[in-house]
Amino acid sequence: MELFYACECDGAVCRLDAEESGHCVRVLRHRAGDEIHVIDGAGTMLRCRIVEDSPKGVEAEILETFPGWGGHPYRLTVACCPTKNNDRFEWFVEKAVEIGVDVIVPVIGERSERRVYKPERARRIALAAAKQSLKARIPEVTDPVGVRAFIEQDPAALKLMAYCFEGEQERRSIKDVLQGYEGTDISILIGPEGDFSPEEARLAIAHGYIPVHLGTSRLRTETAAVTAAEAAYFRYM
Repeated sequence: MELFYACECDGAVCRLDAEESGHCVRVLRHRAGDEIHVIDGAGTMLRCRIVEDSPKGVEAEILETFPGWGGHPYRLTVACCPTKNNDRFEWFVEKAVEIGVDVIVPVIGERSERRVYKPERARRIALAAAKQSLKARIPEVTDPVGVRAFIEQDPAALKLMAYCFEGEQERRSIKDVLQGYEGTDISILIGPEGDFSPEEARLAIAHGYIPVHLGTSRLRTETAAVTAAEAAYFRYM
């Protein structure tokens, strides 16, 4: 199933940007009169008929709408420290979107090896992954924020933190915590290669975060983030 993303929809007509239009017309050779499927990025899939087949700007008449198409019955925010190797973080973004996530927050911690992160490429990866995995909602990839600032502003009802704690604090299995949670609003905080600092961990606990573990294996940052997203997916799906 081919999916296109429309940056502009007015209820009757949707319009593709130049990149999507070029792919639609030049690569896939669609022409006026063809039916295509379009996502609006906010959760609705549209069955459309092309009325203008310009490779610089396709316009399509909306024939039918499918709200909530490809969605999931929970809201998940994964706040993860970008890895030193940027490819690894982008791999996490792609896989988390395929699994099911709503917001990805790059967070910079005291021990982060990558101190600067530009999210533009990750946003393009999120769009491609949403289309590939047949989802109408494109998850938000936010601008980077400090770990402390995220902890202090996180509005989620259930807040989890994957951290070693080195014997300081008892941790619960993320599976057990999610199984016992009756709500649907979750945030998960994943640290950098050097883990969170003790001060960051204490601040998180003071703000209601539950310390969790992801099993007995020692996981890389990006693997831990994907594993956490999978735990939420299997809890609700």
